[in-house]
Formats: sequence, C-alpha cells, structure tokens
Amino acid sequence: MGISSLSISLLLAAAPAPAEPQPIAESVYRTVLESGDLGQLDAACRDAARFGQNERLKALRDRLMVVAPAPQPFAVVTSNARALLACRAPESAQRVLSRYGPGEGGHRRTWLLLSWRAAAAALDHEAAILALRRYADGDLVRLDSVRLQVGETDAGQPLTRSALDQLADHEAALGRIERAVAVALSGRPTGLEGAERLAQVARWQEALGLYDASNLLDAALDQAAVAEAWALAEELLKLQLRLERKAGGDGARPRARLERLATRVDDRYTLWQLLHHDAPSEATEGRRRELERQLAAPQPNPGNTSLKESD
Repeated sequence: MGISSLSISLLLAAAPAPAEPQPIAESVYRTVLESGDLGQLDAACRDAARFGQNERLKALRDRLMVVAPAPQPFAVVTSNARALLACRAPESAQRVLSRYGPGEGGHRRTWLLLSWRAAAAALDHEAAILALRRYADGDLVRLDSVRLQVGETDAGQPLTRSALDQLADHEAALGRIERAVAVALSGRPTGLEGAERLAQVARWQEALGLYDASNLLDAALDQAAVAEAWALAEELLKLQLRLERKAGGDGARPRARLERLATRVDDRYTLWQLLHHDAPSEATEGRRRELERQLAAPQPNPGNTSLKESD
C-alpha cells in the first residue's frame, strides 16, 4: 500500500530547510522506492534527475518496470510511462506503452503523443515518425496546430514546437530530405516559426542541389519583418544570396537588401563580410579597413527597421 503524498510532505518538512536545494532524504527515497505509488515514484525520479543521482535513477527505473504489471487501465499505463520519462528511461517508457492498444478518440491521441515523446527522447526516429503520422491520420496539416514540448526555459517554462516541424526533422535525421521538404511545405507557415520553417526548407533544398528558393525566402522575409526578427532576416538574406550565386546569378538583389538591413541595424561585421567578398577597389578597401577599426569599438543596440524594398 503506497504512502500518501501528505506523509512525504510531512517527512520533508520535518528537516530544517537547507541553505541550498538538496535531494530528498535517503529515508524518504527508500520509502518511496519500496512502497510509493506512481505519482510518488515520478516525483522521486524528477528529484534524482535534477540532482544527477544516477544510482537512484537506476533503482527507480527498475521499480517502475514492475510496479504496475500488465494489464492495466489507460491512466496507469500513461502514468507509468511518464514516470519512466522523468527517470530518463525512454526505451523503458516505449515498452510500457506497448502494453496498451488504444482504440479511437482521446485516449489514442494521448497515447500517440506520449509514444512520440518516448521515441524522440530515445532518438528512435522511425518510431517518432510513425506516431506522428498515425496522429495525423493522412492529414499532415493537422500537425501544424499540435504543440509538442521539446524542452524548458531556464525558468522552467515549457518550450514547444509544431508537430509538423518535428516530423520534418525526424525525416531529415534519417536522411530522407525530400520527405522532410514535402512535410514542411504541407503546412501553413506564419510568423517567426513560419519564417524559420521556410528557411529550413531552403537549406534542405540546397542540400538536394536545388537553388531556386527565392519565392520561399521572400515569404520567409515577410514573416521575419512582421516579427521584427532582424537577425533571422539577415540570415535569410545571406542564404538567398548564397543560393542565387550557386544558381549562376550575381545575387545583386539580396546583396543590396542585406547591405541596407545591416546598415540600419548597425551590423558592421556583416557589412565587413560583404566588402570582403566584393571585387577589390580603393573605395572598398578603405571602407573595409574603417569597418575593421569600428569592430573593435562597442556597438549600440540595433533599433527598429524595415525590410521593405524600394523599386
């Protein structure tokens, strides 16, 4: 019979508060390991992971694999899998999830997303792809509105990403670049995330030897401008410049736009790079030396600017 959460709280409160965060006491850990329920084992896993206590993690993983033997109801299976993920045991979480075969509806969607999470953590790209494609059920656009947690900020807030972008990355990780491009382009990219997606598509196309990405990158630049993401805008213009030159063009248009943007945000290093690749002349050499001198001085923060292109 598991001990109550209140009992654990009382045990923790009995000790004086440490000056710095400390792992749970050995006696509390032992009690949880021997008779704790899934919620308490999950909390113990998080605590052990936080403090890098690998021996505790191993013992907790072993306990989680036997604490709720099959068959179990859906809630128990998913709680068990989440606890194993907290214990940094994604392969074990996959095995636990395989004990349950969900039907249609909410349970199936939850099970598939949890299966993706376990597969992604295990770097099992094939299983991750299968889970997301089953979730999409033939309609990849559906994945565009599904947010997947891919990490945490320093403040402990979740970082999320579109499931469609995750699917494309899994395909690319297996070297299936054409599939990755097709997945990414099946969505409706908007905002900063949309600009980053289109930039990634252009890079993948470059890897395939396809350099005609002007329409993609122009759309990405529009999205970056709306978001006032000037660093991304510069990256997009550099990519556009490189691709146009690889396609046999002179890249004059993206170069001019990049120079204007770099001037407006006072990005002297990018301006220096542009001059460094230009044909040498007395004017460019003088400007390049002046920029090298300025690069050694403190630079002010960039202000607001615009990406609008004059005709």
